[in-house]
Amino acid sequence: MGPIDYLVVEFPGNRMTGEGFPLLVDLVDRGLIRILDLTFIRKDLDGSVTGLEIGDLTGDGELDLAVFEGASSGLLGQDDLVEAAAALQPGNSAGVLIYENLWAAPFAAALRRGGAELVASGRIPVPAVLAALDAAETAP
Repeated sequence: MGPIDYLVVEFPGNRMTGEGFPLLVDLVDRGLIRILDLTFIRKDLDGSVTGLEIGDLTGDGELDLAVFEGASSGLLGQDDLVEAAAALQPGNSAGVLIYENLWAAPFAAALRRGGAELVASGRIPVPAVLAALDAAETAP
């Protein structure tokens, strides 16, 4: 099994264009990731959190999310959704995605067979990378 990651993507004003969804499907089709869970939540102005069914998001006739219907492994629990909602501003919605990095599975398996253990992992935020690159370009 490859590394498992999650994303919480906020949609201000509950406005979702769907522009990223074909790219997500492409990642799956190319065997780079496997979607384990995908769900949507809304944080109302009073702070209450509601789960949204994928079918609730397709009523505009433009955004077709049927391909994601049933993407649920059971890893994502109600406590996870509450935690994800804590990061949202009231009046916004979010997609919560858990996915396996299939591209890394053979590498991870080879390391495990060789006795290696992962002792640290993390992600560098894109703004931090851009700032570091900008600083490197302007350094004497």
